Amino acid sequence: MPERFFADIYRDTEHLTWAPTEQVRERGRRRTRQTRIAATLAGVVAVVVVATGAVALAGGQDGAPTPVLPATGSPTPTPTPSATSAPPPPPTTSTTPAVPPSSPSTTSGSPSKGPTSTTIPTEALLRAADLPTGYRPAGNDLDGDWSFNFAASMACQDTPNLSAKERAERGAVFQKLDVSPVIERVRRYSLDGAKATIVWARTVTECEPGNERKSLSIVDSGFAGDGSLLIRFNAEGLISYTLFVRQDDLVAEIWLGSVTNRTEVRRLAQRAADRLCAGTDAC
Repeated sequence: MPERFFADIYRDTEHLTWAPTEQVRERGRRRTRQTRIAATLAGVVAVVVVATGAVALAGGQDGAPTPVLPATGSPTPTPTPSATSAPPPPPTTSTTPAVPPSSPSTTSGSPSKGPTSTTIPTEALLRAADLPTGYRPAGNDLDGDWSFNFAASMACQDTPNLSAKERAERGAVFQKLDVSPVIERVRRYSLDGAKATIVWARTVTECEPGNERKSLSIVDSGFAGDGSLLIRFNAEGLISYTLFVRQDDLVAEIWLGSVTNRTEVRRLAQRAADRLCAGTDAC
């Protein structure tokens, strides 16, 4: 190439100010991005035009769909649904069945006023101070033959069965020198079961005698709590008494041993009824 050409180029560019290399590179990258965006927009417009023509040919009417633009940082307006659009799907429902609100349970009989717990608190049992002078607490061991069932098995040929099922039982033993112990058994039933227990105890006294020298008889009733019975057991001349006291769904069965004074028995029955109130809301 002639030297004259290079001399002219040098003369024309001698006083030019050249941009820094990094600035030149940034301009090139910017130009490349603009070229790509332009090409993308051109492709989108072409697709929209073709889709519009297809809709117009298929539907026989002028279609004017809103063109779909590439996602940008600005919020996209909600498109207006057309008359031919499919209805929106129904809202998704939970597969968990709804739990109906709880309602008070009903029974065929009168509702029990007692607590729902089947336990028997110690406060529902007698104290040594409730008994005649000289008795002291001796634990809660209920083993042995000091019970109404044992007396009934000796006096009756066939002891009637108690159909009521107890839900809990708790006992207390009181001892005094040279006399039979006083033993209390407190049982919790359903309300109907507690009432049936008093009826059962009365029925047992009417059983067919199994031994003419042993017998059961009612000597007092209705003097304490929601129901009460004082039953005399004669075992060949040896006399003892069993006291039943009901308070709502609780029934106290007290083997009185040698406690035979009627005034003392009634006072003890009232103390037992008062104690049972610690185990029920009925009083």
